[in-house]
Amino acid sequence: MTAPRRIVIQPYIEQWPSEFAVVRDLLREALGDVADRIDHIGSTSVPGLAAKDVIDVQVGVADLEDRRLVPAFERLGATATDITSDHVPPGDQSGPVAWEKRYFRPPASWRATHLHVRETGRPNFRYALLFRDYLRHSAVAAGAYAQVKVALARLHPDDAEAYYDVKDPVCDLIMDAAEQWAAGVGWSA
Repeated sequence: MTAPRRIVIQPYIEQWPSEFAVVRDLLREALGDVADRIDHIGSTSVPGLAAKDVIDVQVGVADLEDRRLVPAFERLGATATDITSDHVPPGDQSGPVAWEKRYFRPPASWRATHLHVRETGRPNFRYALLFRDYLRHSAVAAGAYAQVKVALARLHPDDAEAYYDVKDPVCDLIMDAAEQWAAGVGWSA
């Protein structure tokens, strides 16, 4: 069994967008029309935001059960995991299916990357994009979020469960403000 990865939050790195572009192009070639869109999400997609040095990628698909999906990732050398759902925010009424996803580990030759596959139009697909766009808009929210992540990494560097037990509800708090912002500016995914 491998040791858990240590949680390290570092200052923003200017190369993250170009490193995402390399991953996006590899995915585009391998997935073809299985992917509706491929987006850079997570903290590395927000200019100036401290983050773990891991590129989060969201692959939007029409159907998580598309029989071409897993073989396309396998041809890349990616492996499917048993992660099949996202954190469900408190009070969500959409049901567990709305938060289903597929998660793949990239080939060992790739830089550290998380490959999230979600159905376009589902709440978890929208959540990732709205969260990113709101943090790009609000320097105050991004700065506070960075402080939380730095503190959590300091307090729980070897305990991912504890890290996410706090981080996920913090994200939900940010999303409350993000929803208000989205309604005010007419944001859409």
